[in-house]
Amino acid sequence: MNSIPFHDVSLKDKDMKKSFFRLLNAINKKVLPKLSNKDPNRLTRMEKGILAYRYFVLVNSLD
Repeated sequence: MNSIPFHDVSLKDKDMKKSFFRLLNAINKKVLPKLSNKDPNRLTRMEKGILAYRYFVLVNSLD
């Protein structure tokens, strides 16, 4: 039986994932507020969530 291991992801799949996160990052830059001027200790819970989401998307788009 020919079985492909789950950890073996093709190059095409990685490129698609990177392209998706790059597109999502571009949308985030235009839609979501910029929080770089604010003190991280004084952010509300919602702003911290937005910051974490933007960081997650950015890291995956650079990977």
